[in-house]
Amino acid sequence: MELSNSPAERTTAATDVLLGLTATGGIIWLQWSQPASSWRILIWSWSFGFVALAAALGAITHGLVLAQTLRRRLWGALTLALSLAVSLFVVGAVHDLYGMEAARRCLPVMLVAGMGVFLISRLWAGLFIVFIVFEGAALAAALAAYTRLAAAGALDGAGLMAAGVWVSMAAAGAQAARRLRLDFIWEFDHNGIFHLLQTAGLMLLCQGISEGG
Repeated sequence: MELSNSPAERTTAATDVLLGLTATGGIIWLQWSQPASSWRILIWSWSFGFVALAAALGAITHGLVLAQTLRRRLWGALTLALSLAVSLFVVGAVHDLYGMEAARRCLPVMLVAGMGVFLISRLWAGLFIVFIVFEGAALAAALAAYTRLAAAGALDGAGLMAAGVWVSMAAAGAQAARRLRLDFIWEFDHNGIFHLLQTAGLMLLCQGISEGG
């Protein structure tokens, strides 16, 4: 396998590895920090797991020179993983705001929605904006939910989770700014900066989830 000849792409691959390791570490921390695994922790662990999978696929597609057919297939799998991660993220937020029964009813709906977003974004070129809107709506709703829970003192760790969602929204904004560049030891493009911010957001979310039990 040949490494990409673009310094920014190699840095993006490295930050994808960092993001994937953080998500995997988050799963281990959530499982270890709780006296008994709960349905809530299981949902968040699966969401983090799909993030880790997407990051691993991203590291391959950014860091290696690949045939176009293989690249398209990997990007498809990456998009599906991200769609399911966002779907489970919403289910986790619904659980924290409305309880387990509401979250259980929400789960199949969100999984179908995630699959639908993936199919639309892959089958019709130029409609990846559908995923962007899906992600943005999920993050905005979660920010409102955890801000409300933090203000009411209704959930331990809600403030950290609200902060994590806010950082994730900033990360999504950085990724959308395609001209964004940063030269600091290495060359970072918008994707690399997105990964760094998202890593920080995941760490805040993980700690908040852990405190919420």
